[in-house]
This record gives sequence, C-alpha cells and structure tokens, in this order.
Amino acid sequence: MKPNVQKEMKKQNNLGALLGAAFIMATSAIGPGFLTQTATFTAEFAASFAFVILVSIVLDIGAQVNVWRIIGVSGMRGQDIANKVVPGLGYVVAILVALGGLAFNIGNIGGAALGLNVILGLDVKIAAVICGIIGSIIFLSKDAGPVVDKFTKILGGLMIIIVAYVAIVTKPPVGQAIYRSVAPENFKALIFPTITLLGGTVGGYITFAGGHRLIDAGITGKENLGEITRGSIMGIVIASVMRVFLFLAVLGVVAKGFQLDPSNPAASAFQHGAGMIGYKFFGIVLLSAGITSVVGAAYTSVSFLKTLHPTIEKNEKYWIIGFIVTSTIIMAVLGKPAKLLILAGSLNGLILPLTIGVILLASRRKDIVGDYKHPTWLLVFGLLIVLVAGYAGVNALKNMQMLVH
Repeated sequence: MKPNVQKEMKKQNNLGALLGAAFIMATSAIGPGFLTQTATFTAEFAASFAFVILVSIVLDIGAQVNVWRIIGVSGMRGQDIANKVVPGLGYVVAILVALGGLAFNIGNIGGAALGLNVILGLDVKIAAVICGIIGSIIFLSKDAGPVVDKFTKILGGLMIIIVAYVAIVTKPPVGQAIYRSVAPENFKALIFPTITLLGGTVGGYITFAGGHRLIDAGITGKENLGEITRGSIMGIVIASVMRVFLFLAVLGVVAKGFQLDPSNPAASAFQHGAGMIGYKFFGIVLLSAGITSVVGAAYTSVSFLKTLHPTIEKNEKYWIIGFIVTSTIIMAVLGKPAKLLILAGSLNGLILPLTIGVILLASRRKDIVGDYKHPTWLLVFGLLIVLVAGYAGVNALKNMQMLVH
C-alpha cells in the first residue's frame, strides 16, 4: 500500500474515532435527566434560561479542553493521572466515578424503559430488561469500540433531528431568547441552574468519556493535540446543539401559556407542541437518550476500574456487560430509585472539582505531560471551573446530608 493511501486511511480512521469520542461524550451527557432538567428550567425561567445555556457552554468547553488535552498528551487515563499526582488518589477517583456511574445507569435504564413504554405501551419493568439486553449486545462484538462509535453517532443524530423538528413546530420566540441570552431577568436566580447544568454536562464520568475513548483508539501524544482539542469542542457543541433545540421546543410551548406536567415536563412539552406524534417522538428521544447514556456510563465507569486489576482489563467487555446487567436488575427490582439518582447527582457534584483540580496539577508535571506547555489561559479557566464546581460540591454535600437524615 502506498504511503499516501496509508496516511489518508489513518486520517479517516482518526476522524471516525474523534467523532465517536465526541458523540460518546455528548450522548453520555444527553440522558433522561438532561431532558427533564432542560424542560423544568425552561418552564421556570422562560427565555432567560438562554443565558444559563450560554454560560454553561463556555464553562463546559473550558472543562473538556483541559481534561482531553492532558489525557491526550500524556496517553494516561484519569485515574492513572490522579495516582501520579497523589499516590492512591486514582483508586478513590475510580471508585467514586464507578459508583456515580452505576447509580446514574440505573436512572438511564429507567429513562430508556419509559421511552419504550411511550412508544409501544410496554410495562416499564419488561422494557427495562429489553433496554438492558440492547445495551449489553453492543459490547458482545469482537471490537466493541467502532460499534459504540456508530451506535452513539446514529442515535445522537436521530435525537437532534427529532428535537429540531419539534422546535420548528412549536414556533418559539427566537429573538427574545437571543436577547435574554445576554440580558437575562433575575440574574441571581440563574446561578443555581448554571451550576446544575455544568455538573450535568461535564460532571462525574462524563468529562472522561471521550478522553478515554481516544486512548483506546490510539489518538494520543503532542502530535495529535489539534485533533484532540477539536474533538473535545465537538463533543460540547453536539450536546449544546441538542440543549438549544430542546430549550427552543419547550420555550415555544411555555410562551403560549401551556402548563407543563411537573412529573414529566419534557413529555408534556412535546405533546402540547406537536400532539400525539410529538409524544411518540419524545418516546424515541427518551429511549435514544437513555440507551446511549447506558453505553457511555458503562464504558467509561469500567475504563476507570480496568487499571485497578489486570483481570478487569483482560475481561473489559464482560465487566461492561456486568455493569449494565447489574443496573438493569436494580432498576427492575426497585422501580424508580429517585433517592439513588439524587445521591448520584450529589456524587457527581463532588467528583468534578476533584478531577479538574487533579488535571490542572498534572498539566504542570513533566513526568506526566513531558515537554508540553499547557496554555496559562486554560489553567486560569480551569481554576474558575474548580471554584464553581467546588461551590456545587458544597451544595451536593448538603443534599446528601438531607437524604441520610
């Protein structure tokens, strides 16, 4: 094979893996909680929620670019970097991320099951088992990486198309949304939703989903820095496009004076906006969001555990399947583990400042990044995110105390 042909094939393979990494990160963020959260806050703050989305996108990009660049340049996973920075810390991070991932996966299975219930009217527990089987089958192939890439790309694209259609049908006040994105009403009240969105888009395992996929695809080192940075921004852009379309779809309904059902605000917005077909479309979006998040959470959680013991790395795909099966059984037995999901959210709030902080310390360590010079503006940006996420972590601790008592 000619060198030029080989080079072109490598470039195409890298682009496919980069897109796959971007989509696994984005679809990990776009879970059932993402849909409910966006609809609830849009109903509460209307056009002013555009400001929250804009600020959270900027902070998300700062978090992702910091994490992906250090992981990419070092070729080391998050837990291994943490172990280098503070010996033993990597094991703590790995266990925290895996526990948070498991708790979220129970919710993701539940969300996917509700989607199947909306589409076909199946019993939620039976639907949960079907969703667990679908998630497990993806990892049975000999080379699961490219299959995961294709799966997340197809379902991620499908979600965006459906939500964009509903956003057009509901005719939202786009001009007002653009104006409020820079001049919001009641600025103080928007601080909490901003922090919530930050944790929901880059908290816990989500920040590392794409970075770890790049390591598995072999896209590491200083020579691939441009591609790594583009991939990290691409992931946030995909998640943000989905968030903006969903916000506009719900805003179009809220602006006409419809009251959303608080038990399922996103579903009622789709139903008000586009009738029964809108409701069925919501089922497809919820199923897609749940299943892709199941895949992303299981893959990333096990990628944190696999350096703890050689057996886990050797049998990685079986551990991932076991992770999905465990989530499915708990979901089928417990039904709706609301407390568990709140605890998972609190856990993610605690993990984010810790993981970003570790990455920033690693960026100054030659034994981790070699002669790579991490830009000062990115370091400052990262420190700002640590402060914001630290504040969220304190609130998360309060939530956990409330749940325990």
